[in-house]
Amino acid sequence: MFKSLIAILIAGLAVMAMQTNASAETKYEEAIFAGGCFWCMEPPFEKLDGVKEVISGYTGGHKENPTYKEVSAGGTGHVEAVKVIYDPSKVSYETLLQVFWRQVDPTDAGGQFVDRGSQYRSAIFYLNDKQKALAEQSKAELAKSGRFDKPIVTEILPAGKFYEAEDYHQDYYKKNPIRYKIYRYGSGRDKFLEKAWGDEREYKPKSSPGDMGAKGQGNPGNPGDKEAKGPERPWENFVKPPKEELKKMLTPMQYEVTQEDGTEPAYENEYHDNKREGIYVDIVSGEPLFSSTDKYDSGTGWPSFSKPLVPGNIVEKGDWKFFTKRTEIRSKHADSHLGHVFDDGPPPTGLRYCMNSAALRFVPKEKMKEEGYGEFLYLFEK
Repeated sequence: MFKSLIAILIAGLAVMAMQTNASAETKYEEAIFAGGCFWCMEPPFEKLDGVKEVISGYTGGHKENPTYKEVSAGGTGHVEAVKVIYDPSKVSYETLLQVFWRQVDPTDAGGQFVDRGSQYRSAIFYLNDKQKALAEQSKAELAKSGRFDKPIVTEILPAGKFYEAEDYHQDYYKKNPIRYKIYRYGSGRDKFLEKAWGDEREYKPKSSPGDMGAKGQGNPGNPGDKEAKGPERPWENFVKPPKEELKKMLTPMQYEVTQEDGTEPAYENEYHDNKREGIYVDIVSGEPLFSSTDKYDSGTGWPSFSKPLVPGNIVEKGDWKFFTKRTEIRSKHADSHLGHVFDDGPPPTGLRYCMNSAALRFVPKEKMKEEGYGEFLYLFEK
């Protein structure tokens, strides 16, 4: 009798252990989204609590095992897309949809931002009827909201075979943070999303048992909590990309100014009247150059500064192009042409660093720590 009770007890404990192990196994689901360049679609999903992995790849086409070169040429029918592997007990498909809409221009049928062609169009690929219904409902709600003054053209399509992209494309924003930021800034994506969504750009769902929402407070379209920040002062180890890559990463004006020593039009540039607090970094390398604390209105139509933020990142060079000697200013690590320095500035330096907006990227004070420039926040302490 005693042995029987022991056997029953052992059997009961074994069943309980099996049940515990079964409940501990997470059942992940998948979602597939296309939103233009897949480099920019990974970070906003990877920072969500409950997302296990985000994979860049190609889907929706007719060729088996397509390469990046083939897809980007537009001949395979595929689009660049990401596969999101997530835990539905922590983050819902509805939340993934809301994050998706905040990364794309849903009114553009010809591509996304600087990337043109059907291979860069936006789309939601559903894997079951529930995803289809939720995607259609979400699209209809966005259309009714009046947020965009053009029709919502993002397609909702049945998911086909998903091909993983080459390894160097996976987590590109972690492996190549500076090049990623240059591309993202130059693509026009962030400017569009800031204008379209404003303070609502980061989706903050109400917590519920089945949806724990996003973690962290960073911008979902920019590198966030889970992003590898790379080495300290990564610009110090910067290796300049070849011209072909720079032409893709920069706008025509940015390339003309930084690589061909050009000059942008006065007043018709981004930062001549920018009054926000923050720093200005090289558009190519990210090396810090100037601070808003030293910026002033010179009346010339170009952003002007009384001194550099990091003098070691500024290189002076004689310039005789206009038959009179001027002092050209270039960046140390990227060797970008920035502008010129003159001796008609305000006290205490008496200098005017007259720069081209096209050679600079502005990092606002509130994003400096996130982007690796926290050491300069002391400038804004009161």
